[in-house]
Amino acid sequence: MNLRVPSLAILFCAGLAVLAQKIEITPNPVLIDQTAALRVTGLQPNAAVTVQADLVDGAGHGWKSEAQFTADAEGTVNPATQAPVKGSYRSVSAMGLIWSMRSPDRDVHVYVPPRELVSQIIHFHLLQDGREIATGQLVQAVIADGVRRVDLKGDLHGALFLPASEGKHPGILVLGGSEGGAPMARAAWLASHGYAALALAYFHYEGLPDMLRDIPLEYFGEALAWMAQRPEIDGRRLGVMGTSRGGELALQLGSIYPEIHAVAAYVPANVRYPSCCGRPFGAAWTLRGEPLAWALPQLHRDPAAMMRAMIAVENTRGPILMIGAESDGVWPSAEMVRAAADRLRQQHFAYPVVVLIYPHAGHRAGMPAIIPAWHNGFPHPLTGRPMDLGGTPEGNAASTLDAIPRVLDFLSQSLGGAAPPAPAAAQ
Repeated sequence: MNLRVPSLAILFCAGLAVLAQKIEITPNPVLIDQTAALRVTGLQPNAAVTVQADLVDGAGHGWKSEAQFTADAEGTVNPATQAPVKGSYRSVSAMGLIWSMRSPDRDVHVYVPPRELVSQIIHFHLLQDGREIATGQLVQAVIADGVRRVDLKGDLHGALFLPASEGKHPGILVLGGSEGGAPMARAAWLASHGYAALALAYFHYEGLPDMLRDIPLEYFGEALAWMAQRPEIDGRRLGVMGTSRGGELALQLGSIYPEIHAVAAYVPANVRYPSCCGRPFGAAWTLRGEPLAWALPQLHRDPAAMMRAMIAVENTRGPILMIGAESDGVWPSAEMVRAAADRLRQQHFAYPVVVLIYPHAGHRAGMPAIIPAWHNGFPHPLTGRPMDLGGTPEGNAASTLDAIPRVLDFLSQSLGGAAPPAPAAAQ
């Protein structure tokens, strides 16, 4: 009898050790641009374990990752300070299990964000010797709790996203690229950080042209005037943000509308490109009823034609931030960002200029969401033509993690600050 008591005690303690093994995730939920700390605790020192992660994207496709770790002397695994022994990624990265995900489905080429701005759930599994011993989950919210959406009616198309806090807020006009439609997720992100953000559609949207051709720039002036009249927006603190063709457009609008006091352009062109996305080529933009000169830098080597198509960025009445990608597969954004920055220096531009060039990132450089960064060649959403965005998953993820705080700091410095982000909504 006496011999059995210690044996039962040993089994009891071993059972407690198993129960104590857990995955801790803090904070939780988080906004989709924020880092969460994942820790595994209760392991034996130097134990070998595997952490797996999975999610289902907005198109219903599964994404997975895994990483093998060796626990430290306290029996803890912390991806923010420890590199995996092997797995889907190899560097020290708190969110590596998310950005390194890939889809096992052969017909999946790119991650699709959650539909209707709903939250995304990432499931984690802790395995030892092939057996699952703990689980956890992280909720990533696309929009903060309390953010309000106002759908536009009439001549303007899209939606205004307003922060949860009361009072007047800095306003940002948000523009998408050659995919068309309204950049709802980008505007929701900005509103979650205290900005009144107008996701404005300008083609491929109900009531608008199907193609990016002969778009009057006066339309965007009307949007700025509408924003300035809104009681929730401080009309003296207006900015514009755009990506790809929207980045080109953001630089163009900043050069002609003095009410714009900050420009943030992701992977932009420094010249006006032609219409998109059908031939024959024509003007993408018009002003006062006249087509604006355009050029294809890859084909047009005529200096006079290039000069006519160049955007006069030096006329902007406020700071400019530009993000370029050295491995951009769509167009040479790094080269064009540098050219725009050189022009600003030559013209003795009076406002701050922030240039962020990412060496291993592609056309999605700096995007404000910590999501699976892998992609493969996939069809353009309008033309169906194959696209290669460029960049590596590691490079794209590094650009995102670096750019998010830099862009938010730029906006805060340029537009007089914004309210701190509201808590993430758990949906």
